[in-house]
Amino acid sequence: MTADGRQDRIRGFPAFARQRASRRFARSWWGHAWIRAIEDTSLDQALLTRGRAYARAGRVGPITISPGRIAALVQDDHDLPHQAVIHVERLTNTQWERLLDEIAARSGHIAALLDDEMPRDLATAAEDAGVPLLPGIGDLEPDCACPDWGHPCKHAAALCYQASWLLDEDPFVLLLLRGRGRRELLEELQHRTPPLGTPAAEAYALPPRPLPPPPPLPPAAGSEPMEPLAALAAQRARALLES
Repeated sequence: MTADGRQDRIRGFPAFARQRASRRFARSWWGHAWIRAIEDTSLDQALLTRGRAYARAGRVGPITISPGRIAALVQDDHDLPHQAVIHVERLTNTQWERLLDEIAARSGHIAALLDDEMPRDLATAAEDAGVPLLPGIGDLEPDCACPDWGHPCKHAAALCYQASWLLDEDPFVLLLLRGRGRRELLEELQHRTPPLGTPAAEAYALPPRPLPPPPPLPPAAGSEPMEPLAALAAQRARALLES
């Protein structure tokens, strides 16, 4: 992997400012899948409620995302920071090959991703191919340095909820968590996408096409202007003979 590829696998996001209490988590369908994965695993709904409050209050610091890991410092009610981490299982090389095949199979998939959309049919096709693109119950493993026994604790929950905002804006965040960065992924897809048109070697091997027929010759210069004059001269000659 090149140095650019290694840098592409680590992304940092600035901390979210304090949000209004009515701001929703996860507008996109894939963001909702992320939220369901953590909420359906939770053992304490009260900790999730605290986590949502922490997320909206801006208690989560800058977020760092890398393959299999999302991390940030989260401040508690006493402004003490706690290192919260959410672990996500990375795809194997074989699974990535299958996923890349599914993405490259339809040009609309690439266009949708570049337009910050995650096609439902892509996620379905990937799942059918044995590639868990979206997290399910138990796929998100929270970890925190705090003494809370919750799974997740309020700090990790806050991080999860803010991560849904990042996923809404950029589905490549999910792909990075699964193991590949945006630039690296697009380069691999470029090699799989067939080029437009005919390759040069094939084009030169084809027989030459016949030339189009030549256009009709233009009329002789001066032929059209003389016809009216000739008719006028004949008319005058007849008039003289009849007079």
